[in-house]
Formats: sequence, C-alpha cells, structure tokens
Amino acid sequence: MAQSLAHTKWMCKYHIVFTPKYRRKIVYCKLREDIKEIIKDLCKWKGVEIIEGHMMPDHIHILVSIPPKISISSFMGYLKGKSAMMIFDRHSNLKYKFGNRHFWADGYYVSTVGLNKATIAKYIREQEKHDQIMDKITTKELENPFKGLVK
Repeated sequence: MAQSLAHTKWMCKYHIVFTPKYRRKIVYCKLREDIKEIIKDLCKWKGVEIIEGHMMPDHIHILVSIPPKISISSFMGYLKGKSAMMIFDRHSNLKYKFGNRHFWADGYYVSTVGLNKATIAKYIREQEKHDQIMDKITTKELENPFKGLVK
C-alpha cells in the first residue's frame, strides 16, 4: 500500500543484506536478540518500516520501506554506524574480535522491490532453510569424474 508525505504518495521497498566484519559467524543467542532489538529501534526512530527480516549467523536480510526523503546510503550509514556503537556498548568483549568499533563489513547489497514483495519476503523467511539445503553434499560430488572414460 502506498504511503504519503505532504504532497507525495510513495511505495519504496528495498531488500538489503549486510554482514559482520570478516563475515564472521557471530550472530547467535543474546547477540542475535540484541541486534534484532537495536535494528527495530533504529528503524522506528527514522520512520522506516521493517516488512520482513531474518538473521543468519554471518549476514542479515531485511525488507524495508524507506521514505523517499531518506537515501539508501544515508540510511545504511546510520543503521550500521549507530547499531555498531550500540552493539559494542552491550557486548564490550567484541572489541577484541573486531577492534576500533567496526562491527559491520564495508558495503551492503540492496535491491528495489516492486510487485514481487511477497516473493522476497518468503525468500527472507526461508533463507536459513535454503542455505541448509545448499550446504548439503550432493551425490554428484561423490561420483568419480573420470568414470566411463576409455583407457
């Protein structure tokens, strides 16, 4: 559904993926819950609606609706910068792993979402299941690649 500002109707939805520095598999347990709470709070403070979100051990997917008055780059700078400070405040032991208050890796992936919002939301919800399936060894990997060649 389109939202509105003073003289503007808008529907700006984005699928964003970002990772901890060095793509460390660190998003577990209490840290996972804290990151979830921090991201929700920061988005609420900026007027950004989280439509869907999921955290993997080494990356985070969010589907968000961002008002057109906020650029994606400024929003991501705000989200990653403020969340890193808040994460280090709550988990001071992480400064030894990451140093210098840089929790997130440089950059992020962003894609606009049009009428396929439901498809993207389903992908984000089922991301963990998809990754588990892709990590399993296929039978092709166990077959001899030289089978059937004539000597």
